[in-house]
Amino acid sequence: MSGNQTRLQAIEQITNRAPTLVSTPEPLSKIWAEDVFNLQKMEEALSKNAFKAIKKTVQTGGALDAATADVVAAAMKDWALGKGVKFYSHIFYPMTNITAEKHDGFIITNSDGGAITEFTGSLLIKGEPDGSSFPNGSLRMTNAARGYTAWDPTSPAYIMHTANGSTLMIPSVFMSWTGEALDKKIPLLRSISAMDEAGNKVLKLMGETNIAPINSSCGAEQEYFLVDENFANARPDLLLAGRTLFGAPPAKGQQFDDHYFGAIPERVQVFMQDFENKLYKLGIPAKTHHNEVAPGQFEIAPYYENANVAADHQQLLMTLMKSTAKEHGFLCLLHEKPFAGINGSGKHVNWSVGNSTQGNLLDPGSTPHANLNFLLFCGAVIRGVHKYGPLLRAVIATASNDHRLGANEAPPAILSVYLGEQLEAVFNDIKAGKLTEAAAAGVMDLGLSQILHFERDPGDRNRTSPFAFTGNRFEFRAVGSSQSVSGPLVAMNTMLADSLNWIAEKLEAALADSADQNIAVITVLQELMELHGNVIFGGDGYSEEWHKAAVEKHGLKNLPTTADALPALREDYIVELFEKTGVFSPVELESRYEVYAEQYVLAIEVEAKLVVDIATTKIYPAAISYLSELGLTATAMADLGIELETSLATSIAAESNAMMAAVGTLSKAIATHDFADTEAHMRFCADVIRGLMDEVRVHADLLETMVADELWPLPKYHEMLFIK
Repeated sequence: MSGNQTRLQAIEQITNRAPTLVSTPEPLSKIWAEDVFNLQKMEEALSKNAFKAIKKTVQTGGALDAATADVVAAAMKDWALGKGVKFYSHIFYPMTNITAEKHDGFIITNSDGGAITEFTGSLLIKGEPDGSSFPNGSLRMTNAARGYTAWDPTSPAYIMHTANGSTLMIPSVFMSWTGEALDKKIPLLRSISAMDEAGNKVLKLMGETNIAPINSSCGAEQEYFLVDENFANARPDLLLAGRTLFGAPPAKGQQFDDHYFGAIPERVQVFMQDFENKLYKLGIPAKTHHNEVAPGQFEIAPYYENANVAADHQQLLMTLMKSTAKEHGFLCLLHEKPFAGINGSGKHVNWSVGNSTQGNLLDPGSTPHANLNFLLFCGAVIRGVHKYGPLLRAVIATASNDHRLGANEAPPAILSVYLGEQLEAVFNDIKAGKLTEAAAAGVMDLGLSQILHFERDPGDRNRTSPFAFTGNRFEFRAVGSSQSVSGPLVAMNTMLADSLNWIAEKLEAALADSADQNIAVITVLQELMELHGNVIFGGDGYSEEWHKAAVEKHGLKNLPTTADALPALREDYIVELFEKTGVFSPVELESRYEVYAEQYVLAIEVEAKLVVDIATTKIYPAAISYLSELGLTATAMADLGIELETSLATSIAAESNAMMAAVGTLSKAIATHDFADTEAHMRFCADVIRGLMDEVRVHADLLETMVADELWPLPKYHEMLFIK
């Protein structure tokens, strides 16, 4: 079957395809968390003392003794076996943005040769995968390969079903034999602990006495594209790189603004509802789904959860999204920019901090000017983003996210903070040494009697800001759609811990000088704003004026590529930040730099090789075939005394030759391996290889507009985006 037949047959198959049939969904009350071994199920299965111990661990992070682990393991096994489970797996999160799992059977044999089941506390607590076979930045080599997984009791175990079996999944941390973190969960748990300790210092100085553990919360808005599998199977670039390396812009893209929040195609809605039913069974609180701005793009947003559980749920959500899409005949694309020229996909991480006694510490309430705890915690965020902006940029740095940052619906690669008019005015007053009552938001009155009046939010939204306050939380909008949320959460929690420690030190001194708490708080925040207020910006983050002013007047850094951003992880002040908070040792942080740099280089090189392959074996032959047809037609017409226009053939020949010349240059660049270090290799990929790939694409995309449609081998943009 030729590439042409594949593409044309794909269109026919898709247009005649009905939505995948799924069983009638059951009520939410019946399916919610039915496959999760949560506190409710533990209370039913455990003794009172055992339940009290595990509940304390889950809610406060307190230590769990081995005897209780044995009791929990037995109850977990009985529950899982009762649901048809035969295997268990310690699921963990290596430095790849995806999950890893090794499955073990509950089965052992006895002396009589019979089969029995076993699952002790020691088996629950520890597993042993190969530490050297995962990205580790030279922490583990083949001759020193041992690694361990260890049960995280603060994140509930759950069951994953397949057509003919089920597996108990146990969320776990992953470490080396020598104790270094090889995963994304250990640093996240450490960052929460550091933030809790620092937050306690501030709250105690503010006179709070009953202080529950402080945690961060996360709600990640996941954007994605769906492409029919028939189209995807005819696009090697989508299958192997997750994005289209070629494709001429369609006549109609998103310029009519008619897709955002539009009616969801039936086949897509059937997929969404099937997907969300699976999420509900796993206790993942999917709350919102809708069409996104770009054609073929959609979003799902969960309700907020504590950061550790939310990070685990995000990983599970991405896994389920892709597998469920496949069941419905789609390829789910989580790449940040799968189609050039239209909106990319992000994962807006809504982040807040709080506890059960003081509540949400980033909620200003109705009188933010008088909410001193809020002002201190919000000020800590402002300081953190200003001082550690390069770190925030580094933790979202990937080859795929580089394509999105600065484009439509995505923030620029300059980290700034948007507060909204009301809150910005409060902090400007503080900077000026005063604190006046904030202006009310006002009532929204449309002059229509049938529309009820309602309170307007105190601030507008700014979609161009990478780090925006949205009422009672901050939204980190620059996170990429394919990324784990753990890295951004670690950075935000750690920068907040550092800023709260700074505030605690300053506040203690200010309170010693003045017994008036208000004066002490304003004194500290005034200094904070003098040092870090330049990071606040409420205008158009896409504008050239801001890009220039941000660097020249505000002293902020513009780090457009991963090659620019990742070296921040090696800066002395970043190393010191993580070391003094106990989140990363220097060697652990260096390992992250090495792993992420290698992943960037590998991603670019895979794409470059695909560009060479597709241009050479698909696009060039299609262009030559069409030239041959044009030549035969011209000869036949000349025999009839009719001379045809030859400019099209000339243009096709010229573009074909130019494309193959660019392919030759790119091939030579790919073969270059003489680099002083990893950073030099990244720079070469960013500065040379990506530009050469773009040059090949320019010629290929022009050929797509000239070669006869029935000869073009690759599914086109208008087909992949609009045919569902």
